[in-house]
Amino acid sequence: MMRVSHPVLMALCAAGLMAGPAVSQRPDNQLNPLSVTFLSQGQQQLSVGKFDEASDSLESALAADPRNRAAFVSLARVAQKQRLFGKSIRLTNKALALEPNDLDALEVQGEAMVELGAKARAQANLAKLQKLCPSGCKQVATLSGAITRGPTVASARASKTPTPKTN
Repeated sequence: MMRVSHPVLMALCAAGLMAGPAVSQRPDNQLNPLSVTFLSQGQQQLSVGKFDEASDSLESALAADPRNRAAFVSLARVAQKQRLFGKSIRLTNKALALEPNDLDALEVQGEAMVELGAKARAQANLAKLQKLCPSGCKQVATLSGAITRGPTVASARASKTPTPKTN
């Protein structure tokens, strides 16, 4: 009897150990509620210009759930407000690695590319957005406007450059 029950007991233990992780894992489309809370706080702080606090909250959202694409995109928006366009592009790359067709990530990344003078790459993002929403969407309008306007940083620097004096 002991010989039969021992293997059965071992099999039941193994099945219980393997079932544990499957029960506790979340589906890919369900984010950790704590991450969503931090995301909401970060977006609110961003909207009132508290960039450092927004950055802290959004980084906490990503620590709670690194699959939170909206946190990457919002953090990229914070980076843009701080004129850190390269960082903005890196953050949107992380969002796009999770979902290559994320409309907001494509828009924010394209805006950062415009600011860095990478107009051709921004136009490639615009073309992808136009393909994803053929009837138009706010992301297409925003990125199209940014491309038409051109880099604001370069034009701001140019207007602050003193004109040489002539004698």
